[in-house]
Amino acid sequence: MKRTLLPLLALGVLALGIPSLAGAAEEKKAKKAAAPAASTAPKTVIHVVTVTWKAGTTADQIKAALDGAQKLPAAYKGITRVWTKTIKAQGERTHAIVMEFASEQALKDYTDSDAQKKWYEVYVPIRERSTTFDITN
Repeated sequence: MKRTLLPLLALGVLALGIPSLAGAAEEKKAKKAAAPAASTAPKTVIHVVTVTWKAGTTADQIKAALDGAQKLPAAYKGITRVWTKTIKAQGERTHAIVMEFASEQALKDYTDSDAQKKWYEVYVPIRERSTTFDITN
């Protein structure tokens, strides 16, 4: 009887262990798949501004403000990219300006910087209203 019981006991242990081994393998596989996404997620900050221009603002004034935004990466090293070409807009906001900052600190340091002040000379006088979102991972 001992000879029969021992192999049956071993089979039982194996049978119980296989689902947990499969579960552990699946969990490890899921963690491995998630790791690249987390490790490749950018740490930059996206600064999104939606704008409503003042009544009477001309196309040339808007162009000057958008062109000024495009020049910001050269004037402030913490800005890596700028987007100003609005393809679609909903509601009263007709334009969006998007800036990518190297870090949260770069965004904080941009406030009241010479680059911001210079751009604001063109932008603020024609801006009626704006909404800003700062986004990162």
